[in-house]
Amino acid sequence: MLFRSKMFVPAAPGGGWDQTARTLEQVLRATHLVKGVQITNVGGAGGAVGLPQFINQWKGQGNALMVAGMVMVGALITNKSPFKITQVTPIAGLTGEFEALVVPAQSPFKTAKDFADALKANPEKVPVAGGSAGGTDHILLGMIAKAIGAPPTKVSYVAFAGGGPAVAALLGNQVAAGISGYGEFSEQIKAGKLRLLAISADKRQKDIDAPTLKEAGIDVELFNWRGVFAPPGVNDAQRKAMIDMVAAMTKTPEWKEACEKRDWTQITVLGDDYKAFIDKESARIESILKELGLA
Repeated sequence: MLFRSKMFVPAAPGGGWDQTARTLEQVLRATHLVKGVQITNVGGAGGAVGLPQFINQWKGQGNALMVAGMVMVGALITNKSPFKITQVTPIAGLTGEFEALVVPAQSPFKTAKDFADALKANPEKVPVAGGSAGGTDHILLGMIAKAIGAPPTKVSYVAFAGGGPAVAALLGNQVAAGISGYGEFSEQIKAGKLRLLAISADKRQKDIDAPTLKEAGIDVELFNWRGVFAPPGVNDAQRKAMIDMVAAMTKTPEWKEACEKRDWTQITVLGDDYKAFIDKESARIESILKELGLA
């Protein structure tokens, strides 16, 4: 089914959601699933600025998709937004990016257990750098604290606007550890400037010499997932057409290659299964943010 598609990105150009939208555009066009894609960016507050616009102004548009992910769920809660991700129409979950726990190369923490022991002993004395407060990195730190028996509200989380400033704080020994998507740290890890203690994936990853948090004795797994949503008010036929289009795209070699190139783990979840996942994930994130004192 060839048609012109519209894509709404509730974030500024250049970030993870924007990269996802532009990758989708390239693959959908290359595989002749659409004729063209028009991308609209509306950034701010982790998606809390853009979502109301998508809900109100794009309602019922059967050729429109919004790219969003886990960060939006947390951002809506922490920004006390009256809007929820459950107000839009889940189409498909597409990718996940596991997180990395790192320390400066000269850190006394040699293993994830060393880090966990220090965090449990005195959480306020172990400052951890990451992205925005209430985002994926902060949520992972809260989950680690809870898993090892440290009070999540006591953790010392240092929020930065992006991966670059967080890396600078780590290299300058201003923080004890850092949490972000593995891709943010990979160059510094390979250069020996940062030590990778563990990753938040479900299993060991090829080409990455580090245990999972679970292997390190910390019972936590987390993927920073991303997917696509249709506006509210689309009919069943429009919803099915979009699910079918995205399902067809995820089976193409072009999509597989695009994900490998960007270190994205392919996690394809469609239609009703994706809706069930979103409902469950929203409840889980809200409970973690409450434990962190942010909801």
